[in-house]
Amino acid sequence: MSRDDQIRFSNLVLPHLGDCFVLARWLTGNRTDAEDVVQESCLRAYRAINRCVGGNSRAWILTIVRNTAYTWLRNNRPAELVMVDDFESAANEAVGLASDGDGPDTATPEASLIAKADATRLSDAIAALPAEFRETLILREVHGLDYREIAAVTGKPVGTVMSRLARARRRLISDLGTEKS
Repeated sequence: MSRDDQIRFSNLVLPHLGDCFVLARWLTGNRTDAEDVVQESCLRAYRAINRCVGGNSRAWILTIVRNTAYTWLRNNRPAELVMVDDFESAANEAVGLASDGDGPDTATPEASLIAKADATRLSDAIAALPAEFRETLILREVHGLDYREIAAVTGKPVGTVMSRLARARRRLISDLGTEKS
């Protein structure tokens, strides 16, 4: 690869590595597998860097991560068994609950426990969603992609994206509304 390709990779891919990891962790269910998926995704992106022609580089790399994650899951896990063991930390990271405790806005222990319980309930409810709903919800709510970008990442029509997102939200509201703390 040329020096220009390396610079292009640095500019197009590296700024989105955090988003790539969060998406991979939600799709695979744990940190170690997500790291493997992101590493493989970076290799694929590097090899295809010349095919990225303008547009939204974030959507482009998240598409690669999504496809790599599903390929990895298909090759490494039986379809009927997908373990989910790290959603609590993913949810905490996504909503910014991970605190070092040094700042002036450090929450009380009670507030921290309530926030942790709420994050756990939310992550459990998200984990219980069917994969296509969970994926769409994470791309929208965690990564902030708009409907067209989600459609580009998932390869589905915008109407399908809108429908999946609405159904995912309804299920979450229903699940979280009926659970007792």
